[in-house]
Amino acid sequence: MRALIKKVFGDENSRQLKQVQKVVDQIESLEPEYEKLTNEQIQEKTEEFKGRIQDGESLDHILPEAYAIVREASKRVLEMRPFPVQLSGAIALHEGNIAEMKTGEGKTLASTMPAYLNALTGKGVHIITVNDYLASRDAEEMGKLYNFLGLTVGLNLNGMSKEEKREAYDADITYGTNNEFGFDYLRDNMVLYKEEMVQRPLPFAIIDEVDSILIDEARTPLIISGSAQKSATMYQQADQYVRTLKQEEDYTYDEKTKGVQLTEEGINKAERFFNIENLFDLNNVTLTHHINQALKAHTSMIRDQDYVVQDAEVVIVDQFTGRLMKGRSYSDGLHQAIEAKEGLQIRNESQTLATITFQNFFRMYEKLSGMTGTAKTEEEEFRNIYNMNVVVIPTNKPIVRDDKADMIYKSVDAKFKALVEDIKERYTRGQPVLVGTVAVETSELISQYLKKAGVPHNVLNAKNHFREAEIIENAGEKGAVTIATNMAGRGTDIKLGDGVKDLGGLAVIGTERHESRRIDNQLRGRSGRQGDPGVSQFYLSMDDELMRRFGSDNMRSMMDRLGMDDSQPIESKMVSRAVESAQKRVEGNNFDARKTLLAYDDVLRQQREVIYKQRNEVLESDNLREIIEEMMKSTVERQVQSHTNDELDENWDLDALVDYLKGNLLDEGDIEVSELKGKVQEEIVEVILEKTKKKYDEKEEELTDEQMREFEKVILLRTVDTKWMDHIDQMDQLRQGIHLRAYGQTDPLREYQMEGFAMFEQMIATIEEEVSKYVMKAQIRDNLQRQEVAKGATAVSGDDQENQKEKKRRPVRNNNAVGRNEPCPCGSGKKYKHCCGK
Repeated sequence: MRALIKKVFGDENSRQLKQVQKVVDQIESLEPEYEKLTNEQIQEKTEEFKGRIQDGESLDHILPEAYAIVREASKRVLEMRPFPVQLSGAIALHEGNIAEMKTGEGKTLASTMPAYLNALTGKGVHIITVNDYLASRDAEEMGKLYNFLGLTVGLNLNGMSKEEKREAYDADITYGTNNEFGFDYLRDNMVLYKEEMVQRPLPFAIIDEVDSILIDEARTPLIISGSAQKSATMYQQADQYVRTLKQEEDYTYDEKTKGVQLTEEGINKAERFFNIENLFDLNNVTLTHHINQALKAHTSMIRDQDYVVQDAEVVIVDQFTGRLMKGRSYSDGLHQAIEAKEGLQIRNESQTLATITFQNFFRMYEKLSGMTGTAKTEEEEFRNIYNMNVVVIPTNKPIVRDDKADMIYKSVDAKFKALVEDIKERYTRGQPVLVGTVAVETSELISQYLKKAGVPHNVLNAKNHFREAEIIENAGEKGAVTIATNMAGRGTDIKLGDGVKDLGGLAVIGTERHESRRIDNQLRGRSGRQGDPGVSQFYLSMDDELMRRFGSDNMRSMMDRLGMDDSQPIESKMVSRAVESAQKRVEGNNFDARKTLLAYDDVLRQQREVIYKQRNEVLESDNLREIIEEMMKSTVERQVQSHTNDELDENWDLDALVDYLKGNLLDEGDIEVSELKGKVQEEIVEVILEKTKKKYDEKEEELTDEQMREFEKVILLRTVDTKWMDHIDQMDQLRQGIHLRAYGQTDPLREYQMEGFAMFEQMIATIEEEVSKYVMKAQIRDNLQRQEVAKGATAVSGDDQENQKEKKRRPVRNNNAVGRNEPCPCGSGKKYKHCCGK
């Protein structure tokens, strides 16, 4: 039926290509006219196009002329003339789609046209590759073309300084890897001064090998982790101090709200205990936080009611069901404070400062496009998650590669023996062979077999990108035998050496089928470029993972019934179709898994966008008083509500409310219970806010405007960064344990969304409360400085083993720690070990 519909109406890809072809014809028709232009006239076109865009002309309208100009410049600068099919691919890219172009069809050159056109807007274009070698190569080679046309080119590499990165991002076209673009986004949202940011807004990206980045690495989170400036010692010291305190004399406890406040006497004791002059000095923010958490742990957290100690761990008890919530922990250091109280080993706190998946990073671009040799099999995922269609571009010359049916053996040993015999025979004839393996271990095993057989060869398992490209480039020479993992060498053409065409071209031999048809097609596609001859053959065994998972038992018993021994293979298109059917099922399962992960990750994405947006507003704002006063208002309203939520006002706990105000927002004697009695809730809020405003005014009078504004930023940035870091950890722990909810007949995703939202709301309330407290209570020093809450290092984390192995190559860069005997960076003049390093 589907075939009949296609025959009558044509498929979607054909319709897209017909529309694209009309534009290609327009571009082609301009060639005679543009060939007559001088180099200077061609270069002047860039400014002309920019002017027309500023006057309101659309990019789509300018496209035929712009593409024709790039083609003409390419002929003169690179001595390469884009084929009509490359123009088709270039149009698909500009439209925000994926151009599926076979290996050797010139994807890199095709990308120059949409990059040039979109760069004319002045917003910048990012061209993203899978490794630094390809980024450097393309930036240098294609950079000649862009420079000729009057555009600037930037290269964004790992290890560059902020100044170098900013310069790269300010260029019209910026090349770099997916990792580096993602990490720069996270780092930009951790800076303390807006001048330290390197990226501009994310306008348009062209992703090379788009299936590798957006499908294979979709679940890979980019993580910036670091050592938080918190230590087990401080929790233990705070615990020892709290054990010396007496209720009412040193602190007050409000049972209704579970709020604990130090009294003046308690504050004096703290200053004597820790040998400090002022507990509310900005240098002592961390200490104050630890004391408050230790107080909560001792007064409001009751063992065997709020938590239990099991196997030397603190386990939270669900207040509603009474069940143990294993894997969950209290946030903001309260869990560690309880561990100190119970004399348990204090576990490390969160070290994740920022994280994002590639799925969510690339979905932030205004327009996204990509190119690869294999994307059609994942079209549904590209369309649903990234809103990109896959446009299959025809090859410039017909493909004449001979794709042979799979050879299936009973055992792995028999498969490898037959495979090595085939390679040896082809090597003897001089035909180059590329052997594709799924795992690094397999490539090393085949290497041993070939050594025994006396066949010289190169092994590639993606350990050195620069060496990798060189090996792949020479893999088409006469007599070359190259063993590579299926992903190695992507983005690099294998050109055939002299006389190789007469020998049948490059032979591609697969050692097993990958669970994704796309990866197998990618391997096949390394042979038969631009109409060259070639052959591909896969060798399988009944013990291969894919065969074990799907129906190898029936086939094995059939081979036994037919009396076939180990050395006799089955060569059948029917078997190949069965394997392909198994691959489709695996692909469907993987797509569902990625879709589910994205649904979970979207919860954190929405929260991250709120926090980053607010953080940017803080960095860009000249005066934060209005924002902070709103935070104070919310804090006061929450406190008043919680202390006066009884219908009978004689049951209102105004004493506890006044204790809270004295401990957090006002000074001793600023407010008395008598001033609040007899008033309704709104009037109480009004009285309190009037007094906080007066105290704020007094604080402003003590300082210069510049000092006060910087003081506000220091408090806000430090609080937001600390709480957000803890929240990421909490969300991670929630996610790890949430699947257990399915046993209770509840939807884990819905539970995660609801609990994640509640935790986020709680974090915002905590930020508002803490900012209000420190702005009102902290003492301000002249040498005020913004400080990072933790020192960060980048890392890539992947779920599947292949990702883990690949990512081990990436260096993790730690910022230099301050030596214990060096001057403290806070500017106090003391040694680090006697100051912030205590």
